[in-house]
Amino acid sequence: MSDADKFLYVDRNLVNNPLAQADWATKKLVWVPSERLGFEAGSVKEERGDECVVELADSGKKIRVNKDDIQKMNPPKFSKVEDMAELTCLNEASVLHNLKERYYSGLIYTYSGLFCVVINPYKNLPIYSEEIVDMYKGKKRHEMPPHIYAITDTSYRSMMQDREDQSILCTGESGAGKTENTKKVIQYLAHVASSHKTKKDQGELEKQLLQANPILEAFGNAKTVKNDNSSRFGKFIRINFDVNGYIVGANIETYLLEKSRAIRQAKDERTFHIFYYLLTGAGDKLRADLLLENYNNYRFLSNGNITIPGQQDKDLFTETLEAFKIMSIPEDEQIGMLKVVASVLQLGNMNFKKERHTDQASMPDNTAAQKVSHLMGMNVTDFTRAILSPRIKVGRDYVQKAQTQEQAEFAVEALAKATYERMFRWLVMRINKALDKTKRQGASFIGILDIAGFEIFELNSFEQLCINYTNEKLQQLFNHTMFILEQEEYQREGIEWSFIDFGLDLQPCIELIEKPASPPGILALLDEECWFPKATDKSFVEKVLQEQGTHPKFFKPKKLKDEADFCIIHYAGKVDYKADEWLMKNMDPLNDNVASLLNQSTDKFVSELWKDVDRIVGLDKVSGMSEMPGAFKTRKGMFRTVGQLYKEQLSKLMATLRNTNPNFVRCIIPNHEKKAGKLDPHLVLDQLRCNGVLEGIRICRQGFPNRIVFQEFRQRYEILTPNAIPKGFMDGKQACVLMIKSLELDPNLYRIGQSKVFFRAGVLAHLEEERDMKITDIIISFQAWCRGYVARRAFAKRQQQLTAMKVIQRNCAAYLKLRNWQWWRLFTKVKPLLQVSRQEEEMQAKDEELVKVKEKHQYAEQQLHEMEEKQQQLSAEKLALQEQLQAETELCAEAEEMRARLAARKQELEEILHDLEARVEEEEERASQLISEKKKMQQNIGDLEQQLDEEEAARQKLQLEKVTLEAKMKKIEEDVMVLDDQNNKLTKEKKLMEERISEFTTNLAEEEEKSKSLQKLKTKHEAMITDLEDRLRREEKQRQELEKNRRKLDGDFTEIQDQIAELQAQIAELRAQLAKKEEELQAALARIEEEAAQKNLAQKKIREMEAQLSELQEDLELERQARTKAEKHRRDLGEELEALKTELEDTLDSTAAQQELRSKRETEVAHLKKTLDEEAKVHEQQLVEMRQKHGQAFDELNEQLEQAKRNKVSMEKAKQALESERNELTIELQSLMQGKGESEHRRKKAEAQVQELQLKHSETERQRLELAEKLSKVQAELDNVSGMLSEVEGKSIKAAKDCSTVESQLQDVQELLQEETRQKLSLGTRMRQLEDEQNNLKEQLEEEEEAKRNVEKQLQTVQAQLAEMKKKLEQDAGCLESAEEGKKRFQRDLESTNQRLEEKCAAYEKLDKTKTRLQQELDDLLVDQDHLRQIVSNLEKKQKKFDQMLAEEKNISARYAEERDRAEAEAREKETRALALTRELESLMDMKDELDRNNKLLRAEMEDLVSSKDDVGKSVHELEKSKRAMEQQLEEMKTQLEELEDELQATEDAKLRLEVNMQAMKAQYERDLAGRDEMGEEKKRALVKQVREMEMELEDERKQRSAAIAARKKLELDLKELEAGIDMANKNRDEALKQLKKLQAQMKDLVRELEDTRMSREEILAQSKETEKKLKAMEADMLQMQEELAAAERVKRQAQQERDELQDEINNQAAKNAQIAEERRRLEARIAQLEEELEEEQCNTELVNDRLKKAMLQTDQMNVELAAERSTSQRVEGARAQLERQNKELKLKLQELEGTVKSKYKANMAALEAKIIQLEEQLDIETRERQGATKLVRRTEKKLKEVILQVDDERRNTEQYKDQVDKLNSRMKQLKRQLEEAEEEAQRANANRRKLQRELEDATESADAMNREVTSLKSKLRRGDLPFTMRRIVARAGVESDEEGEPKPETPESKPE
Repeated sequence: MSDADKFLYVDRNLVNNPLAQADWATKKLVWVPSERLGFEAGSVKEERGDECVVELADSGKKIRVNKDDIQKMNPPKFSKVEDMAELTCLNEASVLHNLKERYYSGLIYTYSGLFCVVINPYKNLPIYSEEIVDMYKGKKRHEMPPHIYAITDTSYRSMMQDREDQSILCTGESGAGKTENTKKVIQYLAHVASSHKTKKDQGELEKQLLQANPILEAFGNAKTVKNDNSSRFGKFIRINFDVNGYIVGANIETYLLEKSRAIRQAKDERTFHIFYYLLTGAGDKLRADLLLENYNNYRFLSNGNITIPGQQDKDLFTETLEAFKIMSIPEDEQIGMLKVVASVLQLGNMNFKKERHTDQASMPDNTAAQKVSHLMGMNVTDFTRAILSPRIKVGRDYVQKAQTQEQAEFAVEALAKATYERMFRWLVMRINKALDKTKRQGASFIGILDIAGFEIFELNSFEQLCINYTNEKLQQLFNHTMFILEQEEYQREGIEWSFIDFGLDLQPCIELIEKPASPPGILALLDEECWFPKATDKSFVEKVLQEQGTHPKFFKPKKLKDEADFCIIHYAGKVDYKADEWLMKNMDPLNDNVASLLNQSTDKFVSELWKDVDRIVGLDKVSGMSEMPGAFKTRKGMFRTVGQLYKEQLSKLMATLRNTNPNFVRCIIPNHEKKAGKLDPHLVLDQLRCNGVLEGIRICRQGFPNRIVFQEFRQRYEILTPNAIPKGFMDGKQACVLMIKSLELDPNLYRIGQSKVFFRAGVLAHLEEERDMKITDIIISFQAWCRGYVARRAFAKRQQQLTAMKVIQRNCAAYLKLRNWQWWRLFTKVKPLLQVSRQEEEMQAKDEELVKVKEKHQYAEQQLHEMEEKQQQLSAEKLALQEQLQAETELCAEAEEMRARLAARKQELEEILHDLEARVEEEEERASQLISEKKKMQQNIGDLEQQLDEEEAARQKLQLEKVTLEAKMKKIEEDVMVLDDQNNKLTKEKKLMEERISEFTTNLAEEEEKSKSLQKLKTKHEAMITDLEDRLRREEKQRQELEKNRRKLDGDFTEIQDQIAELQAQIAELRAQLAKKEEELQAALARIEEEAAQKNLAQKKIREMEAQLSELQEDLELERQARTKAEKHRRDLGEELEALKTELEDTLDSTAAQQELRSKRETEVAHLKKTLDEEAKVHEQQLVEMRQKHGQAFDELNEQLEQAKRNKVSMEKAKQALESERNELTIELQSLMQGKGESEHRRKKAEAQVQELQLKHSETERQRLELAEKLSKVQAELDNVSGMLSEVEGKSIKAAKDCSTVESQLQDVQELLQEETRQKLSLGTRMRQLEDEQNNLKEQLEEEEEAKRNVEKQLQTVQAQLAEMKKKLEQDAGCLESAEEGKKRFQRDLESTNQRLEEKCAAYEKLDKTKTRLQQELDDLLVDQDHLRQIVSNLEKKQKKFDQMLAEEKNISARYAEERDRAEAEAREKETRALALTRELESLMDMKDELDRNNKLLRAEMEDLVSSKDDVGKSVHELEKSKRAMEQQLEEMKTQLEELEDELQATEDAKLRLEVNMQAMKAQYERDLAGRDEMGEEKKRALVKQVREMEMELEDERKQRSAAIAARKKLELDLKELEAGIDMANKNRDEALKQLKKLQAQMKDLVRELEDTRMSREEILAQSKETEKKLKAMEADMLQMQEELAAAERVKRQAQQERDELQDEINNQAAKNAQIAEERRRLEARIAQLEEELEEEQCNTELVNDRLKKAMLQTDQMNVELAAERSTSQRVEGARAQLERQNKELKLKLQELEGTVKSKYKANMAALEAKIIQLEEQLDIETRERQGATKLVRRTEKKLKEVILQVDDERRNTEQYKDQVDKLNSRMKQLKRQLEEAEEEAQRANANRRKLQRELEDATESADAMNREVTSLKSKLRRGDLPFTMRRIVARAGVESDEEGEPKPETPESKPE
């Protein structure tokens, strides 16, 4: 691997480590939460309820962990996986582990579905070179490892193919590497999309695109604690491409620049880089021009000169200047920007001081101000005046207001921030202008968004809200795109799935922030507060709490008030926000005096920056001095807030992103120390949560995240289903379907598409486990075979060595015996001389020659064959060549003809050529002329292009000048307009003054008229008072009605208590049913006892069978003993025969008749032996069969026994469960009895109120019934409509595919039309509004003028009342104090209520958490249930495999039996050979006897001759001759005898060896047999053990399953209780009655079902008894029974189908119940609305009362005022001058009076709120009582559900009993059959035994006869009566026999081997 490959590719050798796979499979590895590492690996050791004991893998420490905290671990196959969506266990721990492992291996990029997760490596990696770019170019995403280039390339390719705009969204914390990745994206696109046609221009554009980044980094990046080059703004870079895919331009948009960094920085942080670049890199001239100083002289550089390691500011300054040149920014603009930077620094050096006697600020040293004004092109005095005492508009006048020190400093800081921000915006605009200069039109674009990720700090401000709001929108976009992609994937694969748009999950939070109205969101409320002059951050927070207090995503913080103001629940978690200075940040106010100075600056650059002065928020908006509302209204549309601007900017961005195909990149910081190779798990987890990676994984979990191609699935998991797929070719989909069927997976866990198999999370892990188990089994069996083979080889070798040792020992012993024997020595010397010994050698030589000759012959034949083949080939070739020759001759003739034609043609062509050459010369001359003309044209074109460029530059300058002139024109026009306004105002004021003078003259007459009008007013007020009194009475009546309603509710409560009593009665009925169930249990126990009795009978039969078997085994042993005796007898006979042979050597007397007799007897003996062997074979076969049958019967009986035990255990468990349920019911009964007593006590109290409400109740019931009927009708219609809708949707989906292109075009056109119509409508409405406003303003003006007149008239009367008012003021002050005390009390009460609310919120949150936890547990339990189902199916498969193994074992035992038979056959053959040898021996012995006899005869003749010597008188010479001859003959005879003896010994030796070998073979065979029997028995035991273990496991699994089901039921019940507690807080009496009736109906149905089950149970019992009776009759007809069994199975299937149908019906009923519950909730919501309306009416009544009181007070005041007016009407003329002086003072006092009135109102409000609190308390009490009633109802529902579950369990038990009875019947029949067969076999065995005994007796008799014959022969041999001639014949026969065979006798003189 290369250096780059190490950081891209995973080392699969480490991943596919078999040791890791084995560890994972055996140790049950899981993830456990850890404080240090986030999650640690551990193995589960034991489970204790909700807790598990886990042993940590690293430390070995054992920990107790809650089950909820444990997370599953993926198999090692998924280690370092490139796409985390492929993980089979999708959880936080697995995601973190995968990222960590990849990061430590140097792999920083990882996919997670749509995301590409990047972890900052904090070092340079060699994976961004041009080679890598080329490597990724044009490749698909899945073909290459994860990389930012892969994301970029896919977006580029999809843009080119689909012509769809693309976007790449890079988000993450500061320092995560967002900017670096955006750089890499731009670098890749610049490399890939570069044009080759116009390299010069395109090269410039690419350079500019790459150089835009360093400029933006210089002005927008800074050093932070986390990152040395942190982007302090967000940007969206839009790169435009033409049709051919070449870059034609770019555009950059920026968001949320952190401008506050320009004025202050945190510790160890820097401001923007450009400040440091300028201060270090500027030359002397530039420093002088920009008035630059040292770092420490600037206040805005908080930390002085902080350097960044590995970065030179000087070099970077030159680089930025070069980038400016490449971007074609002129020098004057560059210097203008640098001047702005320097002026920002100088602004920080302006110092202000507080004057001694006033708060006014002053500037003692104005050097900094002089520098700023010099750099900005302003007048110093104007600038200082604008800051220290700016002109502020008060009403219609401008006033100079002195600023405090704090205000001045704030103004300067705001100015510095604003100037830097404007300069940055201008720079971005200038870069965009440079990048968009190309003339080509962009066909499509790729947008790169680099923006900050989700931020949660300890204190979060307005900036964090904006960032988090952006991330919410981006996450919603991701969720929506993921939803669309999933939908497309599922539709493409043809999978049905209910689609969930997870983008809607984030909508509530987004609406909370951005919603404009009803209720307004946070940003809208902030904007609203900004318009109020006296608004503060506190008032804004209060408004937010008031408007959004009930929003589900909004919370009051749990922290103290000074820490956070409110809390928002984002998708990444809760975020506390502190609303300090939010109004200021939103308005972003500036000193408008300074802004106007900057606008009029002499520096063009500065004036251009400040051209939009009218849009800023002035100081008068913030100071609060503009009291009149008119001042605001005039300037309302002149500026927009920061929140509004950002919202619009974001909406535009989201609109563009929605129109693109987005690609998501999530950048992550591994640690805060900036260390390479270190990863903080908690930090990474928080970022994954904030970045939405975990949210994406949560969405993945809902569907089918794991997808495998058919081929891969088949290849990997075919081992689990070996026989599922038939041989031959099969389609991948069909094969996968068959595999999944044989795997027996739950259909909910998988979906089969067109090219892939889709699985839910966790299924592949389970399949991997099974695969590991299978592979381990295969390897174990393979190892066992290998070891067996090796052991057998070693054993065979040892056996050979043993036999060889025995042979060597025997030979050595023989040699030691023979070496001193003289005959042996003679034999060894004579043997080499004999030709007999050489015969073998000669034969071998001849054989070798023969072989050689054969080989030669074969070789010759082969050669002959080859030569013949060659001859045939050659002849064929010869024929072919002849044919070719003929063809060639023909072609040759044709070619000659062609040649002649071509020659003629050639001459013609040469002539044409000469003509063409002449023409070419002419054309070349013309071409040269054209080339010269072309060069001239090119020169002209170049000149024209230069002129064009110059003209373009001039045009741009003109346009710039035009823009500036237009701006100036606008300013002038605006100034003119302002002057006109001022003129109009002055004229109006003049007119007003004149009118006032005239009005003062007419005041006297008007005051007189006023007195009359006051009297009229008095009469009016009196009429009003009477009206108000009438209203009061009505309100009292309403209050009485409300009390009646309350009583009605109490009556409802009593009725609910009655219903509870009825429920208790139902509980009593349930108890009775329980008692019946206990009786049934006893009956079941009785049945179990009967089954036990049957089991005992079966055991007795087994014992009898065993006894029979033992008898048969004893018979066998007897037969074996008899056989051994017969063999012993045979050996004895053989020994006797040998003895006879030795005796035959001495004697040679025998006759031919005896030999014939002997041969006959021998044949008879051989025949007998054959028959004996055959019978022994038959007997052994029968024995083997008996053994097999006995083993089968024994196994079956064992199985029956074990099943009976299991049934007993299950029944005992059921009994225990029923007893526990009974105990629980008794406890609940007691609690109910207590509740009953309490409810009766309450019922007596409430009986009096019931009678009044019964009539009203009947009326409401009628109305309710009518409503219910209407509802049912509407629901039916809705169902029909929904059915129709589903059909229409199906059709529309089909149609949509065809019409998608047309619709998109139509939509575009329609949108354009709609936009145009909207614009027209909006313009029309705007016009109307403006006209209406104009009319209104005119009317208001007239009204105000009239009001002024009235006020001036009233002024005179008011002056007289001033003295009296002062007295009242003093009284009011006292009232104020009391009101303040009341207010304090009210605040305390408010705080207490807030605390209570917080507590309730916390409780609600806890409930919510528990609900979510329970939901998760439910999901996990469902998954576990599916897992358990799979385990059960696996166990069943294992059982099937076990049965197969049993069958295989039986086959193996049959094979062993066959081998044994073969061995016995071989033994018999050897015995026959031995008999043949014995026969040969006997013949040889006969020959020997004859020779001995001849010898004796010759001796006798010798003696006769010696005795007759004298008588005959022959000469001595002749006698000697004859003697020599005789001696010679004797010697020859002796030699012959010796040879014969040697041969005899050899034959005897061979026979002995054969017998020894036979015995050894037999012993070995018997040992083998015994070993095999033992092996078989051991295997049997092992198998039985395995069966038992499997059964135990099955039982454990069943227990676990039952426990899981019980836990699930409990959890479901808890869930339902919680939901009922949350949802059913405001239940009504009518709905409770409805529920009760439904419950009663359900109870009746359940009782009916129970009775049906009892009936069915009794019928089943009767059937089982009948079947037991019919058992004996059915034993005869086996075939009928099989048919009946098949029928029973069919019935069983039908029953199961019926059960499934019933289950479906129950589910349907549950769905209907859910619908009814929803209706109930709607009605409850309606009731709640009505209650709220009631409360509002009460509030209104109280407000009316308050108004009455106020009116009374006002009437009193008016009376006093009347009296005062009468007294003061005489003094009017004298007090006129005084009134004019005191006019202004009165205005101020009026304002104070308004304040006092407001305080009174507040006191009244406090009283009202106290009343509201009391009412709320009453409401709480009532809700608690209702909750108690609902709890009782829930308990009854719980019990009902438990009863239903019990009924289901009983049904299951009955079905199990039926199955068990059927199985027992079949097994009984099988056992009876086997018993009969065993009895028949036993009878056969007895008959065979008797036959064998008879044959044995016959054999013993024949043996006795043989013995007698042998003894008679012995006696005859001893006599020795054979003639001499017979001897010679015998001798010759002996020599011939020596040549033919070599028998070896067993004597001490044996020959060695």
